Amino acid sequence: MKAMRVRILPFGVVKDWLGPEAITLELPEGALVADLLDDLTGRLGSRLPAHGFRGMAVSVNAEYASAGDPLREGDEVGLLPPVSGGAPETESEVITALTREPIDADRLVAAAKRGEDGAVAVFDGIVRNNSRGRQTLHLDYEAYEEMALKQMDGLGHEAQEKFGVRQVTLVHRLGRLAIGETSVLIVVASAHRAQAFDACRWLIDTLKKTVPIWKRETFVDGAVWADGEPFPAGLAADSLSEKDAGDSLEE
Repeated sequence: MKAMRVRILPFGVVKDWLGPEAITLELPEGALVADLLDDLTGRLGSRLPAHGFRGMAVSVNAEYASAGDPLREGDEVGLLPPVSGGAPETESEVITALTREPIDADRLVAAAKRGEDGAVAVFDGIVRNNSRGRQTLHLDYEAYEEMALKQMDGLGHEAQEKFGVRQVTLVHRLGRLAIGETSVLIVVASAHRAQAFDACRWLIDTLKKTVPIWKRETFVDGAVWADGEPFPAGLAADSLSEKDAGDSLEE
Protein backbone atom coordinates (compact mmCIF):
# COMPACT_ATOMS: atom_id res chain seq x y z
CA MET A 1 0.00 0.00 0.00
CA LYS A 2 1.27 3.45 -0.91
CA ALA A 3 2.19 5.77 1.95
CA MET A 4 1.90 9.52 2.45
CA ARG A 5 3.53 11.92 4.88
CA VAL A 6 1.75 14.57 6.98
CA ARG A 7 3.22 17.18 9.31
CA ILE A 8 1.97 17.21 12.91
CA LEU A 9 1.93 20.51 14.82
CA PRO A 10 1.64 20.10 18.62
CA PHE A 11 0.30 22.99 20.70
CA GLY A 12 -0.03 23.66 24.41
CA VAL A 13 0.07 20.56 26.59
CA VAL A 14 0.40 18.30 23.54
CA LYS A 15 4.02 19.44 23.36
CA ASP A 16 4.59 17.58 26.62
CA TRP A 17 3.44 14.37 24.93
CA LEU A 18 5.03 14.67 21.49
CA GLY A 19 7.86 17.13 22.04
CA PRO A 20 7.94 20.85 21.28
CA GLU A 21 8.65 20.68 17.55
CA ALA A 22 6.59 19.65 14.52
CA ILE A 23 6.99 16.01 13.50
CA THR A 24 6.35 14.12 10.27
CA LEU A 25 4.11 11.05 10.36
CA GLU A 26 3.80 8.41 7.64
CA LEU A 27 0.30 7.02 7.03
CA PRO A 28 -1.32 4.81 4.38
CA GLU A 29 -2.61 6.74 1.40
CA GLY A 30 -6.26 7.67 1.93
CA ALA A 31 -6.02 7.72 5.73
CA LEU A 32 -8.59 9.77 7.65
CA VAL A 33 -8.19 12.11 10.60
CA ALA A 34 -9.42 9.27 12.83
CA ASP A 35 -6.68 6.99 11.48
CA LEU A 36 -4.07 9.56 12.41
CA LEU A 37 -5.35 9.79 15.99
CA ASP A 38 -5.44 6.00 16.28
CA ASP A 39 -1.83 5.87 15.10
CA LEU A 40 -0.76 8.55 17.59
CA THR A 41 -2.61 6.81 20.43
CA GLY A 42 -0.58 3.66 19.76
CA ARG A 43 2.71 5.54 19.45
CA LEU A 44 2.24 7.58 22.63
CA GLY A 45 1.21 4.69 24.84
CA SER A 46 1.51 5.62 28.51
CA ARG A 47 2.56 9.20 27.64
CA LEU A 48 -1.03 9.88 26.55
CA PRO A 49 -3.30 10.77 29.51
CA ALA A 50 -6.23 8.52 30.31
CA HIS A 51 -8.68 10.91 28.66
CA GLY A 52 -6.72 10.67 25.42
CA PHE A 53 -7.76 13.23 22.84
CA ARG A 54 -11.18 13.93 24.38
CA GLY A 55 -12.03 17.63 24.55
CA MET A 56 -9.43 18.49 21.91
CA ALA A 57 -9.83 19.51 18.29
CA VAL A 58 -7.88 18.78 15.13
CA SER A 59 -7.12 21.13 12.25
CA VAL A 60 -5.99 20.31 8.73
CA ASN A 61 -4.23 23.11 6.91
CA ALA A 62 -5.49 25.68 9.46
CA GLU A 63 -9.15 24.63 9.23
CA TYR A 64 -11.05 22.61 11.83
CA ALA A 65 -11.42 18.98 10.74
CA SER A 66 -13.79 16.12 11.57
CA ALA A 67 -13.28 12.38 11.99
CA GLY A 68 -14.13 11.43 8.43
CA ASP A 69 -12.00 14.05 6.69
CA PRO A 70 -9.36 12.46 4.44
CA LEU A 71 -5.70 13.40 4.70
CA ARG A 72 -3.41 14.04 1.76
CA GLU A 73 0.30 14.11 1.14
CA GLY A 74 1.90 17.17 2.75
CA ASP A 75 -1.10 18.14 4.91
CA GLU A 76 -0.36 20.14 8.06
CA VAL A 77 -2.30 18.75 11.02
CA GLY A 78 -2.67 20.72 14.26
CA LEU A 79 -3.43 18.97 17.55
CA LEU A 80 -5.35 21.57 19.53
CA PRO A 81 -5.99 21.19 23.26
CA PRO A 82 -8.75 23.32 24.82
CA VAL A 83 -7.69 26.94 24.48
CA SER A 84 -6.84 29.28 27.39
CA GLY A 85 -8.34 31.01 26.61
CA GLY A 86 1.46 45.37 16.74
CA ALA A 87 -1.82 47.10 16.96
CA PRO A 88 -3.33 47.60 13.51
CA GLU A 89 -3.16 51.02 11.91
CA THR A 90 -5.83 50.64 9.21
CA GLU A 91 -9.54 51.25 9.82
CA SER A 92 -11.94 48.35 9.41
CA GLU A 93 -15.27 47.26 10.85
CA VAL A 94 -13.50 44.17 12.18
CA ILE A 95 -9.93 44.59 13.45
CA THR A 96 -7.97 41.57 14.69
CA ALA A 97 -4.34 41.23 15.70
CA LEU A 98 -1.85 39.06 17.56
CA THR A 99 1.01 41.01 19.09
CA ARG A 100 4.08 40.46 21.23
CA GLU A 101 4.12 44.13 22.25
CA PRO A 102 2.07 45.66 25.11
CA ILE A 103 -1.52 46.36 24.08
CA ASP A 104 -2.39 50.05 24.08
CA ALA A 105 -5.97 49.76 25.31
CA ASP A 106 -6.68 53.48 25.54
CA ARG A 107 -5.65 54.10 21.92
CA LEU A 108 -7.66 51.17 20.57
CA VAL A 109 -10.78 52.19 22.50
CA ALA A 110 -10.50 55.78 21.29
CA ALA A 111 -9.97 54.61 17.69
CA ALA A 112 -13.16 52.52 17.80
CA LYS A 113 -15.47 55.44 18.59
CA ARG A 114 -17.54 57.15 15.89
CA GLY A 115 -20.21 59.82 15.96
CA GLU A 116 -22.98 57.32 15.23
CA ASP A 117 -22.10 55.14 18.23
CA GLY A 118 -24.11 55.27 21.44
CA ALA A 119 -21.92 52.80 23.32
CA VAL A 120 -18.50 51.18 23.37
CA ALA A 121 -18.18 48.02 25.49
CA VAL A 122 -14.68 46.87 26.46
CA PHE A 123 -13.28 43.64 27.87
CA ASP A 124 -9.71 44.09 29.10
CA GLY A 125 -8.25 40.76 30.25
CA ILE A 126 -5.43 41.35 32.74
CA VAL A 127 -2.75 39.03 34.16
CA ARG A 128 -3.45 38.60 37.88
CA ASN A 129 -0.92 37.72 40.57
CA ASN A 130 -2.52 34.44 41.66
CA SER A 131 -4.38 31.42 40.30
CA ARG A 132 -5.95 28.49 42.15
CA GLY A 133 -4.37 29.66 45.39
CA ARG A 134 -0.83 29.86 43.99
CA GLN A 135 1.27 33.00 43.51
CA THR A 136 1.80 33.72 39.80
CA LEU A 137 5.13 35.04 38.52
CA HIS A 138 4.23 35.45 34.84
CA LEU A 139 2.25 33.94 31.95
CA ASP A 140 3.36 32.76 28.51
CA TYR A 141 0.89 32.70 25.62
CA GLU A 142 1.38 30.83 22.35
CA ALA A 143 -0.90 30.40 19.35
CA TYR A 144 -1.34 28.59 16.09
CA GLU A 145 -1.11 32.07 14.64
CA GLU A 146 -2.44 31.62 11.10
CA MET A 147 -5.46 29.72 12.37
CA ALA A 148 -6.03 31.98 15.38
CA LEU A 149 -6.23 35.09 13.19
CA LYS A 150 -8.72 33.37 10.86
CA GLN A 151 -10.88 32.36 13.81
CA MET A 152 -10.72 35.82 15.41
CA ASP A 153 -11.72 37.50 12.14
CA GLY A 154 -14.60 35.05 11.76
CA LEU A 155 -15.80 35.77 15.30
CA GLY A 156 -15.71 39.50 14.68
CA HIS A 157 -17.88 39.24 11.59
CA GLU A 158 -20.22 36.76 13.27
CA ALA A 159 -20.68 39.17 16.18
CA GLN A 160 -21.61 41.94 13.73
CA GLU A 161 -24.27 39.78 12.12
CA LYS A 162 -25.52 38.23 15.37
CA PHE A 163 -25.81 41.41 17.45
CA GLY A 164 -25.94 44.21 14.88
CA VAL A 165 -22.88 46.04 16.21
CA ARG A 166 -20.88 48.40 14.01
CA GLN A 167 -17.26 47.62 14.87
CA VAL A 168 -15.33 44.87 16.62
CA THR A 169 -11.68 44.98 17.70
CA LEU A 170 -9.98 41.78 18.93
CA VAL A 171 -6.31 41.91 19.98
CA HIS A 172 -4.50 39.13 21.84
CA ARG A 173 -1.02 39.26 23.32
CA LEU A 174 1.53 36.46 22.76
CA GLY A 175 4.81 35.69 24.50
CA ARG A 176 5.66 36.44 28.14
CA LEU A 177 3.36 38.74 30.13
CA ALA A 178 4.02 40.28 33.52
CA ILE A 179 1.46 40.79 36.28
CA GLY A 180 -0.95 43.61 35.42
CA GLU A 181 -0.43 43.49 31.64
CA THR A 182 -3.33 43.12 29.20
CA SER A 183 -3.54 39.67 27.64
CA VAL A 184 -6.64 40.21 25.48
CA LEU A 185 -8.61 43.32 24.54
CA ILE A 186 -12.07 43.30 22.99
CA VAL A 187 -13.76 46.54 21.94
CA VAL A 188 -17.30 46.64 20.54
CA ALA A 189 -18.85 49.83 19.18
CA SER A 190 -22.60 50.01 18.62
CA ALA A 191 -25.53 52.38 18.44
CA HIS A 192 -27.05 50.74 21.53
CA ARG A 193 -25.52 49.54 24.81
CA ALA A 194 -27.41 46.24 25.05
CA GLN A 195 -26.00 44.94 21.77
CA ALA A 196 -22.50 46.15 22.68
CA PHE A 197 -22.58 44.37 26.07
CA ASP A 198 -24.01 41.16 24.61
CA ALA A 199 -21.53 41.05 21.74
CA CYS A 200 -18.55 41.72 24.01
CA ARG A 201 -19.54 38.92 26.41
CA TRP A 202 -20.19 36.48 23.54
CA LEU A 203 -16.87 37.31 21.90
CA ILE A 204 -14.68 36.64 24.95
CA ASP A 205 -16.61 33.49 25.91
CA THR A 206 -16.39 32.09 22.36
CA LEU A 207 -12.77 33.15 21.84
CA LYS A 208 -11.75 31.28 25.01
CA LYS A 209 -13.42 28.11 23.70
CA THR A 210 -12.48 28.07 20.00
CA VAL A 211 -9.45 30.22 19.14
CA PRO A 212 -6.18 28.18 19.32
CA ILE A 213 -4.29 30.22 21.92
CA TRP A 214 -2.75 28.55 24.98
CA LYS A 215 -1.55 29.84 28.33
CA ARG A 216 1.32 28.50 30.43
CA GLU A 217 1.28 29.74 34.03
CA THR A 218 4.53 30.02 35.99
CA PHE A 219 4.15 30.02 39.77
CA VAL A 220 6.65 30.38 42.59
CA ASP A 221 6.56 26.57 42.91
CA GLY A 222 6.35 25.37 39.30
CA ALA A 223 4.66 25.85 35.92
CA VAL A 224 1.64 24.31 34.19
CA TRP A 225 -0.40 24.68 31.01
CA ALA A 226 -3.73 26.23 32.02
CA ASP A 227 -6.75 23.96 31.69
CA GLY A 228 -9.16 25.21 29.06
CA GLU A 229 -12.77 24.41 28.29
CA PRO A 230 -13.28 21.45 25.93
CA PHE A 231 -13.98 22.40 22.33
CA PRO A 232 -17.70 22.66 21.48
CA ALA A 233 -19.61 19.76 19.94
CA GLY A 234 -18.71 19.44 16.28
CA LEU A 235 -15.11 20.54 16.86
CA ALA A 236 -14.01 18.27 19.71
CA ALA A 237 -12.00 15.16 18.93
CA ASP A 238 -13.78 13.09 21.60
CA SER A 239 -14.78 10.33 19.21
CA LEU A 240 -12.36 10.86 16.35
CA SER A 241 -10.39 7.72 17.19
CA GLU A 242 -13.48 5.56 17.81
CA LYS A 243 -13.82 4.26 14.28
CA ASP A 244 -16.38 1.62 15.27
CA ALA A 245 -18.89 4.37 16.13
CA GLY A 246 -19.96 3.89 12.54
CA ASP A 247 -21.44 7.28 11.71
CA SER A 248 -19.34 9.80 9.82
CA LEU A 249 -16.53 7.36 9.10
CA GLU A 250 -18.87 5.17 7.06
CA GLU A 251 -20.43 7.97 5.05
